[in-house]
Amino acid sequence: MSSPFDGRPQSEWAEITRKLVADYPLGVNDIVDSVLAAWEGILRSKIAGELQIGIDIMPSPQIMGNYLHELIPIMLERKFPGKWSRDIEKDDKDLVYLPDRYYSTEIKTSSNANNIYGNASYGQEDSSNASSKSKDGYYIGVNFEKFDQAPAGQMPRIRKIRIGWLDHSDWHSQSASSGQAATISTTVRDNKLLLIYDINRGGRLFK
Repeated sequence: MSSPFDGRPQSEWAEITRKLVADYPLGVNDIVDSVLAAWEGILRSKIAGELQIGIDIMPSPQIMGNYLHELIPIMLERKFPGKWSRDIEKDDKDLVYLPDRYYSTEIKTSSNANNIYGNASYGQEDSSNASSKSKDGYYIGVNFEKFDQAPAGQMPRIRKIRIGWLDHSDWHSQSASSGQAATISTTVRDNKLLLIYDINRGGRLFK
């Protein structure tokens, strides 16, 4: 899959991203709705009908991120049956666009206030072939609060939501040999991913 950014200078990245988002088969508010619905559903959930999340049990950020990662595709599959689906096959992306796999999307969630991460394989030099799942293409990035970061007396919130396109070459492994994550630079994050929701700026950035 060729990258829409191939041969294009950094000064053009933001405009290319806006065009990619405009071409995407979901509107930005459909994305925001699905993320918020998934998050609210998690916070209303009980474990085994006994332990209320956020009251009786405070799952770790990793667990909350996993729940969110799994639920967002289900919300979209329910809203747009026959068009969107959660991953089924090993080489599927997290969110599958059934009419055209070009638009299938990886979902990254993080309790970091601003950044998203991939597993260590994303930053390997041969990461485009490190697994059967392509690391080039559309991405949805979601940042959320940990339980101990929520405003007093409130549940944790979704901080930020982004949509855009990343290539495997945008990911870089942590320098430490024990590093378990790959990162993207702030330049890539701010120019190849469009910020569509920011809790500190009133929530939805596109009406």
